[in-house]
Amino acid sequence: MPLAAYLDIMPTLGTRVYAHASCQIIGEVSIGDDCSIWCNAVLRGDVNRIVIGRGSNIQDLTMGHVSHKTPGKPDGSPLLIGDYVTVGHSVVLHGCTIGNECLIGMGSIILDDAFVPDHVMIGAGSLVPQGKTLESGMLYVGRPAKAVRELTPEEIAHLRYSAEHYIQLKNNYLSKLP
Repeated sequence: MPLAAYLDIMPTLGTRVYAHASCQIIGEVSIGDDCSIWCNAVLRGDVNRIVIGRGSNIQDLTMGHVSHKTPGKPDGSPLLIGDYVTVGHSVVLHGCTIGNECLIGMGSIILDDAFVPDHVMIGAGSLVPQGKTLESGMLYVGRPAKAVRELTPEEIAHLRYSAEHYIQLKNNYLSKLP
């Protein structure tokens, strides 16, 4: 497994987690059951914590990091990702909070203290600025990301479907491991 300690803190993985051999999971990182961390993704919980809920997937080349604690900000900016979240290829997540059943499009950037509530879709290449709070049930696109419309009931259902698809995909990979 591509796990490494930071000081004396090792990552913790739930059951049935798939972590590709090329990814890096470092320090105070907690990954829930049925998650998948794909090729060359980096989750670096060195100066704060990263928590990923159950059934989420962190796709290829994604980088997750955090901001340290300071006297003026005693909690710093941890990276918190909810349940059944799909994080597309080459995403940067830095010290933000992502709710449940969200889809973060390829190449997007979400900065410190941004809050993405449940049932949000962020279009590819979008930028969610530091401290921005989004609204549930919406599609956001652009740099900076702006709400363009409400998600349809079918799109909201697809958010969970996307994560469940990746659960099946990681199960296929796990079934072939020695």
